Amino acid sequence: MSKKRVLITGAAGFLGSHLCDRFIKEDYHVIGMDNLITGDLKNIEHLFKLESFEFYHHDVSKFIYVSGQLDYILHFASPASPIDYLKIPIQTLKVGSLGIHNCLGLAKEKGARVLIASTSEVYGDPLVHPQTEEYWGNVNPVGPRGVYDEAKRFQEAITMAYHTYHGLETRIVRIFNTYGPRMRLNDGRVLPAFIGQALRGEDLTMFGDGSQTRSFCYVDDLIEGIYRLLLSDYAQPVNIGNPNEITIKDFGEEIIKLTGTNQKLVSKPLPKDDPKQRKPDITKAKEILGWEPKVSRADGLKITYDYFKSLSPEELKKSAYHKFD
Repeated sequence: MSKKRVLITGAAGFLGSHLCDRFIKEDYHVIGMDNLITGDLKNIEHLFKLESFEFYHHDVSKFIYVSGQLDYILHFASPASPIDYLKIPIQTLKVGSLGIHNCLGLAKEKGARVLIASTSEVYGDPLVHPQTEEYWGNVNPVGPRGVYDEAKRFQEAITMAYHTYHGLETRIVRIFNTYGPRMRLNDGRVLPAFIGQALRGEDLTMFGDGSQTRSFCYVDDLIEGIYRLLLSDYAQPVNIGNPNEITIKDFGEEIIKLTGTNQKLVSKPLPKDDPKQRKPDITKAKEILGWEPKVSRADGLKITYDYFKSLSPEELKKSAYHKFD
């Protein structure tokens, strides 16, 4: 009996590479696709020796062709950090529109099931707390974050259109803040930014007074939720994240304590449209998928910090934001 085959776009990225590992572990044949604009081959180089893994260096915004059987497509190609999508706004919009259109077309041709990576950013700066899947969001479509937020909202809309009009098997995961090994330092997200500053002996930069909140989910928990959603029979969006909410100020203090440094938190002006609250309502994930996060923030942060400490100076430099300078 031949292995089931799964295409994972954004395979060399943070989440994409962990998904590749999970599907290899589950005995799938994995086809990874990435144009490497924000991904790094180092994240998946350990898979190249395997017969059950192949890699296409390709931009998903252009026509996709994959020969042979295809059972699942997971669309995770997209810049995901503020520094990335503010530097490459057009590419961000294209991968969330042309890219998903290409994936859905391929899925229709192959009779494959599609799971798309949406995001808590579809809720914008939320007026409802915690955020349930029924909340429509508070998004500024022409603000600096709009290129990412609206790309993801369009992605959800066209996915549901293919589901209702073509009868395509589709799944939508709304991902909340996730962290773990293989994140890039200095990619603009709060956790790697804080750890990167700690490793360099710099003060930790928070925006505003640090009263805004985030909820951090360890990557292994997230991947488990995504895997369960893919294999479920539920087509509506599902929040996957950790509802354990913390202020940015308190989180910075946790990082200072974890790293054993004596830096202080310094404040900079709050960016435009920066969300003031982030906390997923995971009732659906619990009821439909039997899923909830298992890894505590203390344990997850230690693993993540140890990963960053293990990088060589060259790797630390490469992990820092540099792709579009």
